[in-house]
Amino acid sequence: MLKLKNVQSGYGNKLAIKDVSLEINEGEIITLIGANGAGKSTTLMTICSVVACKAGEIIFEDKEIHKMSPDAIVKLGICQVPEGRHIFPQLTVKENLDMGAFLRNDKEEIKKDMDYVYSLFPILAERRHQDGGNLSGGEQQMLAMSRALMARPKLLLLDEPSMGLAPLVIKQIFEIIKQINKESNTTIFLVEQNANQALHIADRGYVMENGRITLSGPAQELLANTDIQKAYLGI
Repeated sequence: MLKLKNVQSGYGNKLAIKDVSLEINEGEIITLIGANGAGKSTTLMTICSVVACKAGEIIFEDKEIHKMSPDAIVKLGICQVPEGRHIFPQLTVKENLDMGAFLRNDKEEIKKDMDYVYSLFPILAERRHQDGGNLSGGEQQMLAMSRALMARPKLLLLDEPSMGLAPLVIKQIFEIIKQINKESNTTIFLVEQNANQALHIADRGYVMENGRITLSGPAQELLANTDIQKAYLGI
């Protein structure tokens, strides 16, 4: 579904990711793990064209997308939940969800999708008329994920969904990520510092260090890798 071939990108003259190549197949959950500052978020933002691709190719469903605008990439079916959530704090929960469906005009299907995200996160249904800025951190993460789902993405990019959340909320978020993948066949690319949680729900994983992919393989193999255990799992 998605291929990155020797991709480089960064900020100014500084490269944040260097010769990154990876593949994501339809229906998979793929995780990208690594230390803070490794280049994980930049990888997602480069896929979405928020950060310009300086070299290499990004191919989505056989289309080159690395020179496309961010809105054109969303129209193709790629949607990102950014690190830090970035909801619209002065809009209500429902208005935030409406913004997720901004590029759509199929009203009946939009209503079905809104009902679906309310079924995933019942607390959002209860608080649909409440301003997003008044939600807890966990509820804002649920809203950010739901807003992305309202675009009906084929590929959902999740950037640090567990950041700053309580353990029980993290567990719920990861269970729902699996549910979204299974129920709607949404392919998921998950960037996470919580390597243990991410690898437990992923099909495959990539490890990034200093802007480069240093290791990849089935998630269970990475969980059993002693270097990964020492560096990222605290074992």
